[in-house]
Amino acid sequence: MLPLICEINSLWEPVYPHLARHIGEVYGRNAGAVLEVGPFCGVVYDLVRQGIGSSFCIASFPRGMDSFYTGEIAERGMRDRVDMVRTSPDLGGIADNTIDLLVFRGALFFPSLFKVDHRAILRVLRPGGTAFVGGGFGKYTPPEVIRPLADRSRELNYLIGKKETTVDEIQKDLEAAGISENAEFITEGGLWVIIRKDA
Repeated sequence: MLPLICEINSLWEPVYPHLARHIGEVYGRNAGAVLEVGPFCGVVYDLVRQGIGSSFCIASFPRGMDSFYTGEIAERGMRDRVDMVRTSPDLGGIADNTIDLLVFRGALFFPSLFKVDHRAILRVLRPGGTAFVGGGFGKYTPPEVIRPLADRSRELNYLIGKKETTVDEIQKDLEAAGISENAEFITEGGLWVIIRKDA
């Protein structure tokens, strides 16, 4: 499974600059602590390049992804910019109220890999912080970038265990977690939940 996850992370390399622009627009700031979470990380490098955030970290799971991320960070010459911590879906080891921008791609679509913990996301956000949670190419990725990788991306997602979900299903999960009032949906460029922590 891990080789497939690593392949899709690399496959999406052309998407990340455009997705970072979308995330930056939603975030609306240039400073702050940025955390990218889970098996599907990679956009963090373009957040660094675009000056969206002032400190950067990957929260790595499942076990084994950390060596992939260590290599990716080194290959980009970003060891002095991007840290990495091993964690789990409950974001153990990430302190409360410390993250200004949290990015969690694939969070809603891979129940066989992990169950997203919405409460943990809200817990680690600093007051006034924003989480960008979900999946998709983002609204700024042009068709000519998507087209060459779409078929392989779909195939890899299937092999990794992607399940389709709906806004209604996610809304129920948010209500069960008691954070629906902190969340809004974006359906342009994918299916994303934007979680904001009250200042």
